[in-house]
Amino acid sequence: MSYLEYTVKSVPTGLRKVLYLNWPLVLLLTAVACTGFLMLYSVAGGQYNPWAEPQIKRFGLGLALMIMIAMDPIWIWRNLAGLAFGVSVMLLVGVEFFGSVGMGAQRWIDLGVIRLQPSELTKITMVMFLAAYYDWLPTKKVSRPFWVLLPVLFILVPTMLVLKQPDLGTAILLLAAGGGLMFLAGVHWAYFASVIAAGIGLVAAVFKSRGTDWQMLENYQFRRIDTFLDPASDPLNTGYHIAQSKIALGSGGWTGRGFMQGTQSRLNFLPEKHTDFIFTTLAEEFGFIGGISLLVLYGLIIVFCVASAIMNKDRFASLLTLGIALNFFLFFAVNMSMVMGLAPVVGVPLPLVSYGGSAMLVLMLAFGLVQSAHVHRPR
Repeated sequence: MSYLEYTVKSVPTGLRKVLYLNWPLVLLLTAVACTGFLMLYSVAGGQYNPWAEPQIKRFGLGLALMIMIAMDPIWIWRNLAGLAFGVSVMLLVGVEFFGSVGMGAQRWIDLGVIRLQPSELTKITMVMFLAAYYDWLPTKKVSRPFWVLLPVLFILVPTMLVLKQPDLGTAILLLAAGGGLMFLAGVHWAYFASVIAAGIGLVAAVFKSRGTDWQMLENYQFRRIDTFLDPASDPLNTGYHIAQSKIALGSGGWTGRGFMQGTQSRLNFLPEKHTDFIFTTLAEEFGFIGGISLLVLYGLIIVFCVASAIMNKDRFASLLTLGIALNFFLFFAVNMSMVMGLAPVVGVPLPLVSYGGSAMLVLMLAFGLVQSAHVHRPR
């Protein structure tokens, strides 16, 4: 035993767990969150309110939650996975009856102190439940049809509830994260080939349903697809958002116009500049260098999560960490693709940067689970 190991083992258990935290990951999350605070301060015209100050408080609360969750053994979260998933699905059902409406969608439950968006919570609890399922299931059964059908149902139930709200972006993320975790768990590739073929057929059916009695998407969602395929077709209406976003991205150049000097955001040309399109504000003010710097921070978070999962010999902990890393990747990949015109506008926020209480707290809760897996891995 080295002197360092002996020193760590001589420290009381509670403090030792704090020392075992993945501190580079904590610093990276804080750096990304601070980037968000800076941009929210900027889009508010140099004011901490109405966005930056609440976001700072939420991150502080989220950081405390992350450390608290990290202190509990990972087996506790494995045992609670089924209950957590069941509660999140019931909350999704509750949205149908008691949900608050905002911007034409019914996605929130007002709890008084916070408006909770259950779909955000479901992204994490579904990953927890699937990781616990594949930890319980013997490896030889992973690709057998019955044992493949069960997790598919676990994925489809919340996806359909979210799609009904309607929230196409979150529904796509749930499908992608669930399918990705099944692949990581070892489900045979032939199932995914079949799903891809069925997906192509579904896309064809969606387009064919337009204007019929069995139309599968809302009219505004079809307009988003039209805008994605041809943004210039209606630049003053449905194509306005993406047109202004591209102008902001391009005007930033290599180094940007300077902090709080972005004309698109300052003159309110950018839509939803504090939520879905906040990356365009960053790119306009700090240019390509600022945008790629944020992308590097995101990439490093993924790297540290994957490295922790690889080193972990506990199957549940490893799959949980990989699932959360995949979820996090899908978050920023879809958002950045959306604002650059590479994907339809589906209303996915930029993780830890966009303004939003539910998204911030749920993400920090998720990284608390990652930290718990890291702290309590076999040494």
